[in-house]
Amino acid sequence: MKIVIAGAGEVGTHLAKMLSGADHEITVIDIDPKLLEEIEGLNDVITVEGNASTFSTLKKAGVRKADLFIAVAHEENINIISATLAKQLGARKSIARIDNNEYLEPNNKEVFINMGIDYLFYPERIAAKEIIKLLGHTSSTEFVDFSGGMLSLVVFKLDESSSLVDKTLLETTLNRDNLPYRTVAIARDGRTIIPRGDDRFHAGDMIYVITNRNSVEEVLNYSGKANIDIKNMMILGGSRIGVGVAAGLEKEVNIKLVEYNQEKAYRLAEQLDNTLIIHEDGRDIDAMLEEGLDTMDAFVAVTGRSETNILAAMLAKRIGVKKVIAEVENLNYINLAESIGIDTIINKKLITASNIFRFTMTTDVQAIKCLTGSDAEVLEFIVKPNSPVTKQKIQELDFPRDAIIGGIVRGDSAMIAVGSSEINAYDRVVVFAMPDAIAKVGRFFN
Repeated sequence: MKIVIAGAGEVGTHLAKMLSGADHEITVIDIDPKLLEEIEGLNDVITVEGNASTFSTLKKAGVRKADLFIAVAHEENINIISATLAKQLGARKSIARIDNNEYLEPNNKEVFINMGIDYLFYPERIAAKEIIKLLGHTSSTEFVDFSGGMLSLVVFKLDESSSLVDKTLLETTLNRDNLPYRTVAIARDGRTIIPRGDDRFHAGDMIYVITNRNSVEEVLNYSGKANIDIKNMMILGGSRIGVGVAAGLEKEVNIKLVEYNQEKAYRLAEQLDNTLIIHEDGRDIDAMLEEGLDTMDAFVAVTGRSETNILAAMLAKRIGVKKVIAEVENLNYINLAESIGIDTIINKKLITASNIFRFTMTTDVQAIKCLTGSDAEVLEFIVKPNSPVTKQKIQELDFPRDAIIGGIVRGDSAMIAVGSSEINAYDRVVVFAMPDAIAKVGRFFN
């Protein structure tokens, strides 16, 4: 697939690194030569210096023959213009990152489709929705629905009090037929393990489980942590994510939003009717305690600085806040943040990658999620007629070792996959896979 990426910032660079070496021909456009230097050494990546909103640069990048054009520059206007021009010049599919909620309203989206833009995505809005969902499942660190919630991926950190600690996978499933869930991965010490029967659970492991909608609470009970009813919450940072979370929850939860910039704090006070806006420095421990941080059920740190978010989240965790979420944009900090006890990490690069990655698949992928605590992805495939996966039982397939089939949705019923399961055409199948296995997995459903 020929892919052109407009923007060599953090998101564009992350996408180029993720997609390089996967049989794609990738071209990255940016006006700043220093940003292009970082990705010039990647496999199958060509760089073009220039303004992506001009015909000359787009033609030089070869958008006429592009299968996919991805606009992820820092400026929203450049993304919209470049995505529109790329489609008019011949790109088969064109998608753009935006920063405006108004553009995603149904009537307005039609305008962009008529302009030639196939898909708009707003990472901050998606991140806010993820946080709101996680606050409804407080013992989980990640929670992803598939097929309208008929199947879910639940991720939780194993507490020392969990009944799973020191047991093998086989021991936890003995004498239980037709289990409504399946452990598909264990993340430990920076490694992701696709578990077999003799793999043992350890305290501190991150556990990835596919479950049906009726068994979510049962699965979360295995974490060793009780679910928390959130009544009082503090948000650090009046960013788009912070405002999105406050707007989504302020009618149900008592929210205090702490913002360092005085002018911005005044604007937020007018924008959010039921949220108490506090003009304060979130790094000031005494000030945060004075504002009642130690009485909060949840704390969400979403300033523009990863370091500030991590330090504030550490403080909240140390003084006893039960659910702590931090936005960490520096990928190198994620393992550190998880190791010091922060419950959940939000990362816009991975959120953006999840939204874009499915457009690069040749198979019919309904959804894909790039996971924060693991290198792996979880994908929902729609099975095509006569594809290899329909020819044999799962246990007879030569399925990649670095991937596992977690569940199957057929019509109105959801099933957890086992070795004897058979897959039919048009089933929706949820697969957990390491990056190197994704292309191989796709061939089974094609």
